[in-house]
Amino acid sequence: MTAGELVVVLAALLLTIGFAALIVVLLRVLDTLRDLRREVTDLRIETRPLIDELRTSAAEARETVDEARHDLERFDKVLGSAEAIGDAVGSRVTKTAFSSPSIKAAGLAKGTSRTLARLRGAPRRSAIDGRQPGVIDVSRTTGAPEQRRKRA
Repeated sequence: MTAGELVVVLAALLLTIGFAALIVVLLRVLDTLRDLRREVTDLRIETRPLIDELRTSAAEARETVDEARHDLERFDKVLGSAEAIGDAVGSRVTKTAFSSPSIKAAGLAKGTSRTLARLRGAPRRSAIDGRQPGVIDVSRTTGAPEQRRKRA
């Protein structure tokens, strides 16, 4: 055998060994893929009921949240009405509680001042003619007539 033939035989032998190794590696990859597919199938079988239960729970939770939101809106309306009623009652009670005593207190003060004035002998002030003592009447002028400026 010549050197060229020997090189060709060795190359063919090395290629055969390389292809055999490649076939072994590919068979291992194929076995691994089969195992992976089997595991994925088992995982799907195990998780499908869990996912269905999760969907059911999510739907129930959504219904519960919607119902709670509706109840909260109703409660908010009731609370707003109660606040409005409370404010109205409070203002009425305050008005009723303070108006009568304040009117009575003002009347008592005026009556007391008149009584004291009579006891001191001060003349009685009358507002029958429309004038009150101590108040300046600007509608009547005495002396020279007042000149008014014209406005543009």
